[in-house]
Amino acid sequence: MIRARRSRIVATLGPASSSLDMIVTLAKAGADVFRLNFSHGAHETHAAVYAAIREAEKIVDRPLGILADLQGPKLRVGKFANGPVVLKAGQAFRFDDDATPGDETRVHLPHPEILTAMRPGATLLLDDGKLRMTVTDAGPGYANTTVVNGGKLSERKGVAVPDVVIPMSPLTAKDREDLAFALRLGVDWVALSFVQAPEDMAELRRIVEGRAAVLAKIEKPQALKVLGPILDLCDGVMVARGDLGVEMAPEEVPVAQKVILRAARERGIPVIVATQMLESMITSPTPTRAEASDVANAVYEGADAVMLSAESAAGEYPEESVSMMNRIIERVERDPRWPEVMQAEQKHDDDDADVLVVAAAGAAKSGSTKCLVAFTTTGATARRLARERPLQPVLALSPDINAVRRMALCWGVEPRVSAQPDSLEVVTTDASSKALELGLVAPGERLLVVAGTPFGAPGAANLLRLAHAPGVTRRR
Repeated sequence: MIRARRSRIVATLGPASSSLDMIVTLAKAGADVFRLNFSHGAHETHAAVYAAIREAEKIVDRPLGILADLQGPKLRVGKFANGPVVLKAGQAFRFDDDATPGDETRVHLPHPEILTAMRPGATLLLDDGKLRMTVTDAGPGYANTTVVNGGKLSERKGVAVPDVVIPMSPLTAKDREDLAFALRLGVDWVALSFVQAPEDMAELRRIVEGRAAVLAKIEKPQALKVLGPILDLCDGVMVARGDLGVEMAPEEVPVAQKVILRAARERGIPVIVATQMLESMITSPTPTRAEASDVANAVYEGADAVMLSAESAAGEYPEESVSMMNRIIERVERDPRWPEVMQAEQKHDDDDADVLVVAAAGAAKSGSTKCLVAFTTTGATARRLARERPLQPVLALSPDINAVRRMALCWGVEPRVSAQPDSLEVVTTDASSKALELGLVAPGERLLVVAGTPFGAPGAANLLRLAHAPGVTRRR
């Protein structure tokens, strides 16, 4: 199964899509990576879904990536004595550390980290931003506020603090248990929710110890202020527009998306655009035109992947959602202007490997070159090639199945398991025969091969070879 497109599709699995048959159906419809949402479901359920994905991988004969998405801290207000309260604009309201059920004047906030961080002028958002309050006074164990946007407030509704860094790790006790379990399963990617600072990703990297690739979900404004240092510690990034849209004004989210995409592409790490991409397809077999344009814009911007959440996890039309996303991507990539828009911003480093990769991508612009082949141990060479956004497919060959599955998220990369070459002759013959076998080239067509010596040494890309697919005798 070779994709006729470069941008990838991440599909969330849930009650509507966890069977082996449906996972195979979604993979055939276009899903490249499957997301396990650890905000829901027991470990036993995730283990069964993981096993089904690995079985589906054999059936479709194509590597499938698995992304474990950690829940992160859920900050919520306490209980009310007599049910929901109605707060009016201009009234005073207090949050405190008293566990007594609340009323129209106050409520318990069972998160001392928030109360500690509060300062006059800070904003609190409740119930996905429906209610807004401004802190007027704060001290040990309390924060007094004035209601700006009122409404009904029920117990256990979420709290967001968009303009204050909360002194807490995004890895809760539940996340640590889920992470240990996901790593034992063998997931390919781990996504950390509510990242605020580089230290959050550094902590995750220390725990993971290379057993999976790590990805930051950017959903807090504070993360945008230190985006570069965060991404320097990431293997990938997700534009998580749901929570980001709660804590930022709606008109700011598209700009933030472009900023994150640009920063990720500069670093050559995969970037996923997520949340509400085809939201109406939860209950409808077709999307709105605005949703189709949203997916298309992410593809034009050069996103490595676009993601389905409830559409594929709990919606009525999971297969149709994946198929529609696949069709939108393919249509954009047939637009003659798509390469110009998508390749508008490129950045190159000056180390030897990047110089070689840039040279390979440049040489491949010749219309007669049909495929780029990267021999890679960890996937780094293939990711470097993907950063150049070549229009030819990139066949990535690695002896490491874990590296191969991680590359399922990378733009334009067709990853496959292949033995480690031990000579230049083997490099050429393996590359050309595998590309021919997969239909990436026809007999006699040209391909360019990027490899490194000594063979098997990570990061040693220093060899560029021109080859031709076997099967046709060429004139000299």
